[in-house]
Amino acid sequence: MEGNKDREEALQEEILETIEQVENVEEAVEEAVEGEVVDETAEKIEKLEQQVTENFDKYQRCLAEFDNFRKRTTKEKATMYDDGVADTVEKLLMVVDNLERAVAAQESKAEEEDGFFKGVQMILKQFQDVLHGLGVEEIKALGEQFDPNLHAAVAHEDDENYGENEVILEMLKGYKYKDKVIRHSMVKVVN
Repeated sequence: MEGNKDREEALQEEILETIEQVENVEEAVEEAVEGEVVDETAEKIEKLEQQVTENFDKYQRCLAEFDNFRKRTTKEKATMYDDGVADTVEKLLMVVDNLERAVAAQESKAEEEDGFFKGVQMILKQFQDVLHGLGVEEIKALGEQFDPNLHAAVAHEDDENYGENEVILEMLKGYKYKDKVIRHSMVKVVN
């Protein structure tokens, strides 16, 4: 970025010097009486005006390049952050899955006063709250239409009681972060 700023400053100085030279030449033209000096001066003025135009064009291009660079790096930073969050969450989903399995296995036979079971439930709730706080959402699957962008069909069944391509069983929850699918839902679909 400093290179672009230095380049921009150098172009500005060059433009100012060229303008100053044009003004000096114009003063010399006014003082000149002979036709020959006037012709040389007119040529110099024309060359200097052309040089000013070229330098101004370079300056504008430099500003445009710098603006594009700034926008591109901002976008890349945002993308890197989102990819980092998605990768980290993907690794943590196995822990959430195991906590959900533990809670589901014990819910039917758990006593209301079982402190250990309540602790596991609270840890699972805390994990889910952290995921929601990060912007991670569960992908709805059960009873929804099969969507290959969100669901991975691992089994199918023929049953007239359900609609076409309806998800009847969710084997593994899917999650997404913003618009990016972190993990597809593994589902059973009715055809």
